[in-house]
Amino acid sequence: MSRTLPTAADTHAFGRRLATILRAGDLVLLTGPLGAGKTALAQGIGAGLRVQGAVTSPTFVIARVHRPATAGGVTMVHVDAYRLGDVKDPLGEIDALDLDATLEESVTLVEWGEGLVERLADDHLELRLTRHDDDTRTVTVVPHGAGWSQRLRGLQDLPDVD
Repeated sequence: MSRTLPTAADTHAFGRRLATILRAGDLVLLTGPLGAGKTALAQGIGAGLRVQGAVTSPTFVIARVHRPATAGGVTMVHVDAYRLGDVKDPLGEIDALDLDATLEESVTLVEWGEGLVERLADDHLELRLTRHDDDTRTVTVVPHGAGWSQRLRGLQDLPDVD
């Protein structure tokens, strides 16, 4: 499934919509080049999950935990693995973050995590973002694991979120 996202507001709206099918234990990889909209999509997902605080690029801390604003909500762990591409042992750095310790109780979003975090969960969702010359974006949703097929059908049936 692919969607064209003409504006940053559309990217946020898609993230809010996607959040309606996310649940604790989900691993979501956000892939694409610089400026493709990974953080904007994470912000929309955070808004849809109703997490506390601003969702910003966690570049300087690698991972940031966003607690739910309401009882019964889901925690979101937002990871930016961009800088780990330059370290000697990026898999060791990912292991040091102990993402597996919080994976079952949170939605874990990882920017730049391809080739690093897929092993944390057999079932995960990859969101491939592409930025075009006219500044529109396309998101391609790539499910990994049987559980995502049914859930993504539910996403297609949802109305757009305002």
